[in-house]
Amino acid sequence: MLRRSGLVTTLLASLTIAPAVVTAGAEAKPTAAAPAGVWQPPSGLRQIPIWPSERPDGTDASQPAESAVTADRPVAGRPWTFILNVSVPTMTVFPAKGRNSGVSMIVFPGGGFQGLAIDLEGTEICDWMTAKGITCILLKYRVPKSAHHWDKGCKCHITPDVPRALQDAQRTIRLVRSQAKALMVDPAKIGVIGMSAGGYLVAQTSNLFDPVYKPVDDADRLSSRPDFAIALYPGHLCRTGATLDPDLHVTKQTSPTFLLQAWNDPVDDICNSTLYARALDDAGVSAEVHLFAKGGHAFGLRPNEHGITRWPELVENWLKEMAFL
Repeated sequence: MLRRSGLVTTLLASLTIAPAVVTAGAEAKPTAAAPAGVWQPPSGLRQIPIWPSERPDGTDASQPAESAVTADRPVAGRPWTFILNVSVPTMTVFPAKGRNSGVSMIVFPGGGFQGLAIDLEGTEICDWMTAKGITCILLKYRVPKSAHHWDKGCKCHITPDVPRALQDAQRTIRLVRSQAKALMVDPAKIGVIGMSAGGYLVAQTSNLFDPVYKPVDDADRLSSRPDFAIALYPGHLCRTGATLDPDLHVTKQTSPTFLLQAWNDPVDDICNSTLYARALDDAGVSAEVHLFAKGGHAFGLRPNEHGITRWPELVENWLKEMAFL
């Protein structure tokens, strides 16, 4: 493990919104008996559309209806849910439990921009956060093909002309900031956390602050820059020739960042973390980097025999050192 310290949220019912290099193996496969239908959050919570009417730049009219399926590979002996064909992006607010720290985090689940690991890298992450007094906002962003992704047809990587996933991510950060008082969160302590493809959205929102969509209401006047960023086993950052995504220009304005990945990650090469860590260091951005020998990919909060799954304690310590918790 490498550590370089120098490189180194309840009023859901009253929340209002103004009219408002990954491999093909990263994609989950549904089982034949998988349940279908639009995903629903845990009882007592509700999804809130992040756009007041039409999504910016539209959505593929030929896209099938949204469905939630059971992935064919259990994690830690348990099944997990994969959402396909999201055309209406939503956010679900999980209020902090016990003492409210005022800190909030927006969760970007992974899934190769083909689908969303909505519980493994979504609701389960929120349960951990809320128990620590952190308000969690789970983003169900548009998929598939909404960002740089592996296309099975051409057997190549494609970057779409319209960054729909980034549009949804920027919009959600602005909405949370605009509703900070109602959500009982500090507008200066809004972070993002993402895994795999979601880790790429973490890096994008940490560096790309100009709106990638036409503003739709007053919320879009606010900053979309996260106050801190956490990327776990990120993908899509390392491009051909082991170079960093050329669209990311890391500067001293980049959000303070926590990075974690395993050297034996079979889906996203370790260069996704090492290249980004070097760029953060070169720009003088505060970052903490943890690289483990073993750990694999897409473990979320589920334990395995490797120390990497104790990452929540590392994140909590980092948040305290950065004076967010």
